[in-house]
Amino acid sequence: MTMAGGTWASQNKIRPGVYIRFKSNAGLGLTVGDRGTVTICEPLSWGPVAQVMEIEAGMDVTPYTGYDITSPKNLFLREIFKGSNRTAAPRKVLLYRPTASSSAKATVTIGTLVVTAKYPGARGNDISIVVSELTEPANTFTVSTVVDGEIVDQQTGKKAEDLANNQWVDFSGTGALTADSGKSLASGADGDVQSAAWSAYLQTIEPYKFDVMIYDGSDTTVQSAMIAFAKRVAEDAGQYTQLVAAGLTAPDSRFVINVDSGVVLSDGTALTPQKCTWWVGGAQAGALYNQSLTYAQYPGAVSATPLMTNSQYEAALQAGKLVFFAEDGQVKVKQDINSLVTYTTDISEPFHKNRVMRLLNTIANDIYRQFSDSYIGVVNNNEDGRAQFKAAIVGYLLDIQANGGIQNFEAADVEVLAGEAIDAIVVNLAIQPVDSVEKVYIAITVN
Repeated sequence: MTMAGGTWASQNKIRPGVYIRFKSNAGLGLTVGDRGTVTICEPLSWGPVAQVMEIEAGMDVTPYTGYDITSPKNLFLREIFKGSNRTAAPRKVLLYRPTASSSAKATVTIGTLVVTAKYPGARGNDISIVVSELTEPANTFTVSTVVDGEIVDQQTGKKAEDLANNQWVDFSGTGALTADSGKSLASGADGDVQSAAWSAYLQTIEPYKFDVMIYDGSDTTVQSAMIAFAKRVAEDAGQYTQLVAAGLTAPDSRFVINVDSGVVLSDGTALTPQKCTWWVGGAQAGALYNQSLTYAQYPGAVSATPLMTNSQYEAALQAGKLVFFAEDGQVKVKQDINSLVTYTTDISEPFHKNRVMRLLNTIANDIYRQFSDSYIGVVNNNEDGRAQFKAAIVGYLLDIQANGGIQNFEAADVEVLAGEAIDAIVVNLAIQPVDSVEKVYIAITVN
């Protein structure tokens, strides 16, 4: 993050920035920004290592993962991009392939020609090279790169030096080419991902903007690091996001969603709670500030695992766990909640609802982004400048209210004051988030 941000309790910040304090009923929060960006660190068998790949919905993912979107290897991306029956799918995935120890690039030598897979990983072993001699011109060869029986690149030359690298392999060597009916690359290996690689991921991803981050593993060390990261970037860097993970031990944070159910898809594929983080993370990112996933359908799922009793569901919800239930061959979210279960005066029960958190995160991120661009270092810190600041906030919140995000808001709920320092301002505002109807009580009288 190049500019400072985050939360504040006293006016003691050093760096110029936008500091936001959240309080129940009084202190929360200029066009409304877009949501829909997810980040995930995923061990892969192909693709660039230790860098962020930006994959937008509908893109060909083969250059990034080595397989088309229908492959079982890309199940995680298909689940992320599903959306729900009520909400859109995310717009973008920030995919990071971690470094793996003992990983290796597949390779093969054909005469003087050395062929090496573009990236390390087992996918390179599915590549083969065919060198065919042409009748004309003399001593000229066609070199075909073949993946899963399909020619993905073809070029001609007389010497190894004549060949250009393609998106699958790099060519090297010197001297005349020789014909070969086909040889497969070999010795490509995925390797093992160590905890340090996750630390590198967190450092790399921090400057990016995203709404949700997903961790689909069960390593407790990594879980702790991911939780600490989500809390820190919100409190210190002004990047309001939520972590979606599974099998966590009492994370108790509004910034962490703890998935505790698995599902069975219509084709029989069983997804553990860890793998269900893919869909939950994507659905959370795609949902808008005025939408809830409570009772939202998990597309393609036909059963939830385990099946719970009413008391078990109540215990899970009270523990801050997001769980599924099955109904008429469909799987739905029981309640769209995060893991917050310990409430304070400032952070009270409404913060337990993910719809409320989406609203607050949207407001916080919009204020950070737009006011840092247009106001800090630009607008005078005098009565006129503060009035301009207030007018922008009021207009923004009225837009939020018109779209069902907040209610009972009026301009008097916003106050912009001079801060203790000559270059500081303090914004006090009160908003009342709108929540979705989740409990319907029906009384029936029979006469």
